[in-house]
Formats: sequence, structure tokens, C-alpha cells
Amino acid sequence: MASGPKLNPDAYKVIKEFIFGVVKCAKAKGVVVGLSGGIDSTLVAKLSVDALGKDKVLGIMLPAPSSDPSDLEDAKLVAKHLGIRTEMIKIGPMVEAFSKSLKPSERELGNIKSRCRMVTLHQRAMRSGYLVAGTGNKSELLVGYFTKYGDGGVDLLPLGDLYKTQVWALAKELGLPEKIVKKVPTAGLWKGQTDEGELGITYEKLDRVLFGIERGQSNEEISKSTKVPLKEVVRVEAMMERSQHKRKMPLIPKTGIRTLGIDWRE
Repeated sequence: MASGPKLNPDAYKVIKEFIFGVVKCAKAKGVVVGLSGGIDSTLVAKLSVDALGKDKVLGIMLPAPSSDPSDLEDAKLVAKHLGIRTEMIKIGPMVEAFSKSLKPSERELGNIKSRCRMVTLHQRAMRSGYLVAGTGNKSELLVGYFTKYGDGGVDLLPLGDLYKTQVWALAKELGLPEKIVKKVPTAGLWKGQTDEGELGITYEKLDRVLFGIERGQSNEEISKSTKVPLKEVVRVEAMMERSQHKRKMPLIPKTGIRTLGIDWRE
């Protein structure tokens, strides 16, 4: 069976330098990180502390009425472990205001919660002269498992080129709390929700499929080498295709010499 993607030995150094460089280029004073108590936000906070210093990292906890209380406790554990400043802002009133006006379904409400959190993070970042450091990883980005203008609406994505299994590997390498590393991944958008349950596939299998696609293998080759059923490989590929718009800036018709998103290079 084909192995999944391996962690680049230079990943820690590259990401740390990336965070420092982006913040310096933007002339920002630091970064804001939404602390969920999960592995991704914990690793981003750790890398940001190592890149900038703990005094330049602000962790914000954003519980909703549906949030598991243990997540908040885990977020506090992370903040204490890293020695960073924190703030807790309950998003319940914001979510309730949208609910009364829009009468959303459960899934729609999940997106509203994500966007309320991002509005809050950007407001706090603006107040401090900080950037918003996102917590999305490569696995989630490739299949569109994030909310457009919610958790996807950030200034930088330190984990954007790390598959979820690589995130776990780097977290272990850096000695992050075992409780956080072994925690079942969840966005906490509704009771009982888990990432793998919603994706319909484990991250270990998903990463092997995505890694095969990245290497240019055919669906049949990927299925054979990973032992993942062909229909699942096809489904993952379809998820990638459907979510392309989430990974690009809004489409712009070309009428000028150089056009943003097409042939303008910065």
C-alpha cells in the first residue's frame, strides 16, 4: 500500500520564516489566531510564537452556545502552554441575530458561525495592527472543507502546504500537548460534528489520495496503490473540482493589459 506524504525536514524552518516575512512585509505588529483547542490552531499559534515571540501573538477563543465546553478548556491549556495573551468573545449573540433574520438550516448556521468568528478576528486584528493567521491545512483546502469568507478569509495560511497527517507529525515533533495531538478533529459547528464524519473519509486515506493526485497519478493508479475504492478516489477528485472557486479570488473579466487573478504578478 502506498504511503502518505512525508513531512519535509525543513518544514518548521520554512513556515517560521514565512510567518516572520509576511508580518514584516505588511508592517504588522503581530498575529491574531482563533484558538479552538484543536491541533491546527494550536500548531499555528506555536509556530507564530516561535517566529514572532509570544508577546506578538494574540489567541482569541470564540465559543458558540453549541460548542463543547471541553474545547474551551483545551484552548486555555494551549494558551498557558505557549504563554500567549488571550481574549474570549462569545459569538452567541451575533449568531442569534442572524438566525432570527435568516432562519438558516443547521448547515447554513454552521457557515454563519464561521463567518461571525472571522469578522471578530479581523476586528481584533485591526484594533491591534495585527494580521489574522489562518489555521486551514492542505487537505481541507484541496477539498474545499472550509467556509468561504469564514475560516478561509484570512491574511496568511501557515499550514496551507501541510496535509493533515503532516500537521500531526509536526505537532508531535514540536512537543505539543498530547491531549491536543490525539484529539478528534472537529470544527465544533454543531453537536456531534467531526471532520472525518463530515468528509466521509479518514484524513489518513484522504491524504494518500490527494498525494496521488498531486503526483499526477490516474484515479485507477491511486486506488490500486492506496487500497482506497475507486469510487472514493473519484469522489475526492469531484470535491476538489467543485471547490475550485473557494481557492481563487473572485473571477474578473479581462479588459486591461494585466488582470488580477489572470496575468498580474505581485
